[in-house]
Amino acid sequence: MWLLPIFKAVKTVAVFLLLASAVIAFAEPDLVGLASWYGGKFHGRVTSSGEIFDTNDLTAAHKTLPFGTMVKVTSFDNGRSVVVKINDRGPFVEGRIIDLSRAAADQIGMVGTGVARVSLTIVAFATDAELYAIQVGAFVNQANAQKVRDSLESAGFVVSMDRTALGISRVSVRGITARDLAETQKRIAARGFMGFLVRKEKTEPPQVSRAP
Repeated sequence: MWLLPIFKAVKTVAVFLLLASAVIAFAEPDLVGLASWYGGKFHGRVTSSGEIFDTNDLTAAHKTLPFGTMVKVTSFDNGRSVVVKINDRGPFVEGRIIDLSRAAADQIGMVGTGVARVSLTIVAFATDAELYAIQVGAFVNQANAQKVRDSLESAGFVVSMDRTALGISRVSVRGITARDLAETQKRIAARGFMGFLVRKEKTEPPQVSRAP
């Protein structure tokens, strides 16, 4: 009989390890909205990051993402995607979430229309700075996760949501510098969220192929 408690303990640990190691099965886009593109007179000018803008490179402008962040942009019109590097600020038109170079816009077939509805998914943060993500919560009910995501985005945070193979939706605030980490935690806590997890972001050099 003395083996029964040990068996239960081992079984509990096994279940815990299974849950902890569950792989991400479904990745939700980090943002959905309108994309536009720019080129022409801006070609050859200095971007907000200090790089020279080349409309033939796969780059983009975003209002808040750290420079060097790699973002996958997917068109809802045709399902085509392109990965771009953020190296500029914008767009400064209400309702638009990213401004693509002409080369990037051409790859997803939106040069002619000028504007397209897209989803953005963060591939990696490429930067010299140490960046962190704060997991605010994990939810069985995806609707609850979406409410939390909407609340955080309305406060100006960059937020992602992913689902594990077990159907748990995890909501995280992304791209936080070490300098801003403590203050960001305070801001999140002030909105009523407690017990969050902090992890380092995946970072890698900005590898963007030049468009043919």
